[in-house]
Amino acid sequence: MTDAQKTAEDSTLRTPGDSPPDTRPAPVPLLEPREGTPPVTATAEELAEVVTAFAAGTGPVAVDAERASGYRYGQRAYLVQLRREGAGSVLIDPVGCPDLSALGEAIADAEWVLHAATQDLPCLRDIGMVPSRLFDTELAGRLAGFARVGLGAMVENVLGYALEKGHSAVDWSTRPLPEPWLRYAALDVELLVDLRDALEDELSRQGKLEWAHQEFAAIAAAPPAPPRKDPWRRTSGMHKVRRRRQMAVVRELWTTRDEVAQRRDISPGKVLGDAAIIEAALNLPPNAHALAALPGFGHRMGRRQLEQWQAAVDRARALPESELPQPGQPLNGPPPPRSWADKDPAAAARLAAARTAVTALAEDLNLPQENLITPDTVRRLCWEPPAEPTKEAVAAALAGHGARPWQIEQVTPILTEALTSTGA
Repeated sequence: MTDAQKTAEDSTLRTPGDSPPDTRPAPVPLLEPREGTPPVTATAEELAEVVTAFAAGTGPVAVDAERASGYRYGQRAYLVQLRREGAGSVLIDPVGCPDLSALGEAIADAEWVLHAATQDLPCLRDIGMVPSRLFDTELAGRLAGFARVGLGAMVENVLGYALEKGHSAVDWSTRPLPEPWLRYAALDVELLVDLRDALEDELSRQGKLEWAHQEFAAIAAAPPAPPRKDPWRRTSGMHKVRRRRQMAVVRELWTTRDEVAQRRDISPGKVLGDAAIIEAALNLPPNAHALAALPGFGHRMGRRQLEQWQAAVDRARALPESELPQPGQPLNGPPPPRSWADKDPAAAARLAAARTAVTALAEDLNLPQENLITPDTVRRLCWEPPAEPTKEAVAAALAGHGARPWQIEQVTPILTEALTSTGA
């Protein structure tokens, strides 16, 4: 039994409704990985040794990845951490070892333990690591009813240890990586399997373990997300932009910024802020001098940069009406709920009844509403309900929208009642 497991056994697993945290012993600071901070694996020879060790290991594999969000373009991994019984912990540099498919294959049959798996799986997939089954400790915490599900909070509440929090937002593309950062990264996988085991016990106690297994299987089986359509429409402050010509300016500036950011491998926000893009769109500056007077384009921006952004504005200004973007995005699904009362009062009544029922059931089950059933699924069901809203028809509709069997079992009765009570 590890020290962490003993601590978990000796302490009371806290979920909402338990005694206040100040009645428990103070968490024990976790300062060093139990075998020390491992060296960084950065060559093919070193990676081959890691593959052999992890193939020979036993039990689940703790997996984590560090990105350089806010510093670099895209979401690639700059450090991958793993831990397995019999193999210990390793830190791998995906810059020096960009293909980890051999490692992925070596642990393909094992359960991978990740925290907030959907955040790390895309960058892991890019370097050849794709799990066949997984356990997500963040999602497990949500299903178990924990109010705080960050890794540090979960390790503290469940295992009684305090993790260092100081390096979560650093630039992980830095080379060489400082030793304190590496220690922090190794500690992120130090207790993941212990946390997994404790959460599995808690979910089993609450009768929710099968729910968790269905959720984990859905994450593992999900295909890569398709590219977003018109990503420029997600520019912060876009709600202020009303006219199509202004939208064209946002589109041109966003596209130019993205090209520059990709070429320089730098976060787009460090090239030009969203607020500056919106200011240019709202003001439609006629020349670089007028552009320089706008917030975000001022004193430290060189003439060449100003001309680059003004050229984008000019391209938008010169577009014929037929090539200007249309307001709003084509709807894939029901309209925003705020418009339902005017468009379809009956649908608005169905949605209100359904939301009330889902809220009450989620509280009874001690889990977040969005984990019980996604708000989008509820909206789609209420906007286009079955012609005859029987339990069978509602269950089939929910399945068609991607709800898992456990969710369908829990919410079908209450949503059927919501639809029939409002005359669907």
